[in-house]
Amino acid sequence: MFPDYHCHTNLCGHASGEMEDYIAAALLKGLQELGFSDHLPMYWLPESERNPGLAMSEQELPLYVEKVIKLQKKYSDLSIKLGIEADYIPGNNMELNRLLEMYPFDYVLGSVHFVNGWAVDSPANKNDYEHLNIDEIYTDYFSYLQIAARSGLFNIMAHPDLIKKFGYRPKKNLASLYEQTAEIFAKSGVCAEVNTAGLRYPAREIYPSLELLRLFKKYGVAVTVGSDAHFPEQVGEDWEEAALYLKEAGYRETAVFSGRRLKMVKI
Repeated sequence: MFPDYHCHTNLCGHASGEMEDYIAAALLKGLQELGFSDHLPMYWLPESERNPGLAMSEQELPLYVEKVIKLQKKYSDLSIKLGIEADYIPGNNMELNRLLEMYPFDYVLGSVHFVNGWAVDSPANKNDYEHLNIDEIYTDYFSYLQIAARSGLFNIMAHPDLIKKFGYRPKKNLASLYEQTAEIFAKSGVCAEVNTAGLRYPAREIYPSLELLRLFKKYGVAVTVGSDAHFPEQVGEDWEEAALYLKEAGYRETAVFSGRRLKMVKI
C-alpha cells in the first residue's frame, strides 16, 4: 500500500480534525506511511493581507513542525513524514527558500494555485471560467507549473493539472503542452503527484490526466500519491482507483522521501 503524502491539518484554516485523527484513519486503512503537508504561510504577501482561511500563519509554522515531530516519535506502527505544501509565486523564490530551509522537511510539495494573482481552484472564482479564454488560462497555468518545477525548490509537483478542477476544458489539443511539461519535470528532477482529490470535484478525474501521466512515465518522472485530505475520512481515499491508474500508465513503483531524499518502492 503506497503512502498518502498529501494531508492537511486544521492549522490551514479550511481543514478539520486533529493530526491524530488523520493518523487513526491511515492505520484503519492499512497505510504504513503518512505524510502531513499543510499549506505554508502566504509568504509572498504582507502579514496583514494573508488569509487565515487559506494557510497557517508564520507564527504557527514552528508549532506545526513540532507537532509532527512529536507524533513521529509517538507512533511506531506508522511512518509519519514531515511535509509542506508551498505555493509557487514568481519573483519570490528567495523568501520561499528562506522558509523552507528553516525546518527539517522530508519533502516539499510545490503547487500552482494562483495564476496572475487569480486563484484557479477557488470556489469563489468558479463562475469566472465562463468569461475566460480557457485555452489561454491553461497555457498560463502550465507555464507557471513548468517554471515552478525548474526552480529547484520542490521535490514533488502537486496536482499537476489542477486547472481542470471545475470541469472546464480547453478547445486546443494539450499534447504538446503536456509533453513539454513532462520533459521539464524530468530534467528538473521533480516528482509528479497522483492526486485522487480530482475525483471529488467536477473534473471527475484524478490529477493528472492519464494522458499526462503516461508522458511522465515516458520521460522517467517518478510519482507520489496523495489524497489531498482535508478531513480524516479522506485519507487514502480512492486508493484502489489510484493503483489501477498508475498501472495503466505503466508505473510499478512510487517515490518515498526522507530528509528530502528520494527512494523508490514497489506498488
